Amino acid sequence: MAYYRRVGTVPPKRHTQFRDDAGKLYYEELMGEEGFSSDSSLLYHRGVPSAIVASEIWELPDQSTVVNHPLKPRHLKLHDLFDADEAKTIDAVTGRRLVLGNGDVRISYVVANEASPLYRNAIGDECVYVEAGTGVVETVFGVLPYRAGDYVLLPRATTHRWVPDVTDGPSRLYPIEANSHIAPPKRYLSKYGQLLEHAPYCERDLHGSTGIHLAEGRDVAVLVKHRGGRHGVVGTRFVYDTHPFNVVGWDGCLYPYTFNIADFEPITGRIHQPPPVHQVFEGDNFVICNFVPRKVDYHPLAVPVPYYHSNVDSDEVMFYCGGDYEARKGSGIGIGSVSLHPGGHAHGPQPAAIEASLGAEHFEESAVMVDTFRPLELGEGGKAVDDQQYAWVWAGRQA
Repeated sequence: MAYYRRVGTVPPKRHTQFRDDAGKLYYEELMGEEGFSSDSSLLYHRGVPSAIVASEIWELPDQSTVVNHPLKPRHLKLHDLFDADEAKTIDAVTGRRLVLGNGDVRISYVVANEASPLYRNAIGDECVYVEAGTGVVETVFGVLPYRAGDYVLLPRATTHRWVPDVTDGPSRLYPIEANSHIAPPKRYLSKYGQLLEHAPYCERDLHGSTGIHLAEGRDVAVLVKHRGGRHGVVGTRFVYDTHPFNVVGWDGCLYPYTFNIADFEPITGRIHQPPPVHQVFEGDNFVICNFVPRKVDYHPLAVPVPYYHSNVDSDEVMFYCGGDYEARKGSGIGIGSVSLHPGGHAHGPQPAAIEASLGAEHFEESAVMVDTFRPLELGEGGKAVDDQQYAWVWAGRQA
């Protein structure tokens, strides 16, 4: 993010004395990326932001993965992950189940019906897609309301808490956790960071926090996910002397925000457009795209569904979250499905879907795609809901 914001009260000059009405100094915290060489924000705390009174092991949910071997495309039925847990209380942090992962990105799924503990991911940014539900994310930068279709972007090391509003049901969340930062694609940005005219969204579509969220308290626990261990990720439970949400104001260009998939303006053409036109964000060694309802190809001989393709450098993960995905008709894939099409396997539409799409003028579909440049492995959640028959659907046979 290169878009400046100021929330709450800050002094006129950085790194100068700033006191409350009783004359007590506020404590500055500079939260910045890439060692003072990239975006940052300056926060003003009532308490000392580094004052911890305890550090304990937090046992993370299962982070183990297994190689996709023998190599084959996969269909993972995410809605089956929590069917038996409807009566349980599950939060958006400790309830996550790892679906797919590699050294650059981890993809999980969770159905949350209660507030999470305070949490901080110190490994990388998080981009959480909200499949269903509403609520707020309370953060050290303020409160972020969320709704179905939102991407919630949380910069690395942002202390936050998920609070679902269960009036209309739990929040179905699809967290994409990077080992890097996540941002708009560079080709969408000017050299100074403004979104350009050809970008499929603009700054008006990005929504930051609604004011300061002050909280008081002593001996406050925060769960921290950080680097280390056999799987490259471990957890620690810090106990802070004062509440991390004791921020009276902040300003800068680094902060959490939301972007709703309905605000993405699709790029279309006379013939089928390649997946990069659907890109919304990027991280190191992966991209995030979304497919939205749109007018489709209008050449008189156009074939609206994708051509078969071998992404020789990529694994492709598609999360189907709305509408009717034309290219997958007859495959068993539906809302809540994830398809994994690995590098080394040519993939594309079901054969019957090609003829069925001819003459279509509009597709009603919503999907979130992650393409990675290192192979993805299956997490325990992915293994638990793997449709063993999916690999053979193009040939119309059973295993």
